[in-house]
Amino acid sequence: MKQRKNKPKKKKWLLFFKSLGIVIVLVGVVLFVYRNQILSKAIAKIDQKMVEKYQCHFTVKDASFTNISDIQFSKIALVPQKADTLLAIQELHTSVNLAQLLFGNIQLGKLTIKKGFIQLVKTKHGSNFEAFLLNKNNENISDDQVDYAKLANKIIANTFNLVPTEMNVTQFQFRLFDLDNKVYFNFKKLALSNRRLTSQIEVKAVNYIQNWSVSGIADPRNRNADVTFLNPEGNDIQLPYFQDKINLNSSFKSIHFCLKNIEKSGDELYINGFAAIEHLNVTHPKIASKEVSIDKAQLEYHLVFGPRFVAMDSTSTIQLNAITCHPFFKYNNEKEPIFDFQLTIPTTNAQDFISSLPQGLFSHFDGMQAQGAFKYQLLFNFNKNHPEALIFESKLTPDHLRITKYGEADLTKINSEFQYRAIEKGVLQRPILVGSANQNFTPLAAISPYLQKCVLTSEDPSFFNHRGFINEAFKQSIAKNIKTKKFARGASTISMQLVKNVFLTREKTISRKLEEILLVYLMENNRTSSKERMFEVYLNIIEWGPNVYGIGEASAFYFHKKPIDLTLNESLFLATIIPRPTGFNYRFSADGSLKPFARQQHRFLTQLMLRRSLLTPTDTFGQNSPLVLNGLARLLLKNKQTVLDSTAVEEDGF
Repeated sequence: MKQRKNKPKKKKWLLFFKSLGIVIVLVGVVLFVYRNQILSKAIAKIDQKMVEKYQCHFTVKDASFTNISDIQFSKIALVPQKADTLLAIQELHTSVNLAQLLFGNIQLGKLTIKKGFIQLVKTKHGSNFEAFLLNKNNENISDDQVDYAKLANKIIANTFNLVPTEMNVTQFQFRLFDLDNKVYFNFKKLALSNRRLTSQIEVKAVNYIQNWSVSGIADPRNRNADVTFLNPEGNDIQLPYFQDKINLNSSFKSIHFCLKNIEKSGDELYINGFAAIEHLNVTHPKIASKEVSIDKAQLEYHLVFGPRFVAMDSTSTIQLNAITCHPFFKYNNEKEPIFDFQLTIPTTNAQDFISSLPQGLFSHFDGMQAQGAFKYQLLFNFNKNHPEALIFESKLTPDHLRITKYGEADLTKINSEFQYRAIEKGVLQRPILVGSANQNFTPLAAISPYLQKCVLTSEDPSFFNHRGFINEAFKQSIAKNIKTKKFARGASTISMQLVKNVFLTREKTISRKLEEILLVYLMENNRTSSKERMFEVYLNIIEWGPNVYGIGEASAFYFHKKPIDLTLNESLFLATIIPRPTGFNYRFSADGSLKPFARQQHRFLTQLMLRRSLLTPTDTFGQNSPLVLNGLARLLLKNKQTVLDSTAVEEDGF
């Protein structure tokens, strides 16, 4: 009985599939017969869309199917309105996977291009590509609605589908015209056959010509690749364009990129591979004053995309010469946008670490020798909605770490007499002897306690307790800088200012800041000098005014007295001008009295020291008395008064 009931069902299913098959065949026949007409309408539709959305015309002189899946195009052009041609191709022949096309996916099979170019042109009146950079989508999709795993998988799939399995491109050119900065990339050959990628690229710019090559394995259907980018003649690749654009000189021997696999598991997407670069050289005034060289760097990456997060797994590895570290990054937007970053350097030999530092980036460490080892961990967590809850922890754990020989920056020199020369705007200033042979040098015991307390309170209250850095200050600084989207606050300690002044320069480079951090750690944690000596040197070398260095010169220049005799009012003034010493006269009104904002700073600093029991109420007697400059500085105030008076006369018409 059951078998009789199942037979009608089977017949119905057979009839359904037969009908579906007939429909598909009929659709296929119709598509085949009218394929050229459909293609023409598709091109017209693309042109209409380009005009409406990007103000560009897309034209094809001839387009036709040569068989059921192969398409031949001639004279393709994409021309923006009132701008230079963006794309032009003389001949293009390709094939499309019809099975994928039925599901709405464009998957290229073979691709042949003969003669053509893509050019990005930027003039003082605009560019021929700016319309494509503007967001034309009026539908505002919130970040809360994005599934990162699905989005990443879709982008990757579409990208690989557009990469043909067989390709042959000849006489094709990519041009980059940015005002007078012009670069030509001539693809003499770009071929992909049996997963083997080969190329011959001639690169031309002003006073520049070089051959490049990209070769290796590319398998777009299995979504993996292993390619190497180098100069086939064996020379380093010099990157054009950036020198004239942003004053960046860069070169490298080779770049090796490997995409091992992309795998979707459940609602998560996994991407694994590695990238390596050899003999990288970079020169830029914002990075370092010298050329920065890295012999070899490699990243083994393990990326994970989830519905509401993007992460680089902690099993990822960065190899910089002999230095190994493990990065971890995660952006999670499940409830709130949270950025999490961790960096771990496992136990590393100290000398291997020093020897592996990029040349030119840590020039003051050249010749340094060390014993022992260390490990390091950095933790950073930032909630965009709660910046005040930022987590920042930096921990270096030494293991019998000891510096046996210093390089150019000999941290022990501050323990004895030495010569100091400030550098202002790249110009060496007059030499200053830091020691008793200099009559202006003032030992710490001969400096007013008021001055010491005021400077410590305004510059670094925990100087005598910290080890060069204040984690809490770093946290507040980072939180404010992220919130304001600019460098609005620093976290410099007296130790950092001392290292910057004595051993480094005031140049605003990445190199100088990195060297400063490492040198401060070594000075503070290797006990190369006492805190008292560090503070003494600091007070005797910092700039206090125009061509005024050290507290001995400053007390004479402003008040015609010795540092030990400075009053509380005078000490408050000297402490508050440290950030802008050469502009001290801006703090004074035309009549020679302190401006309200300067008096307010003095009151605030006084109240702070009273709360911290650094002062007693008795110390503040006479604080309301006007501040009087008795030294040479008064002449600058008189000059300022003369300028103000003459300006007033001109404005009154006399």
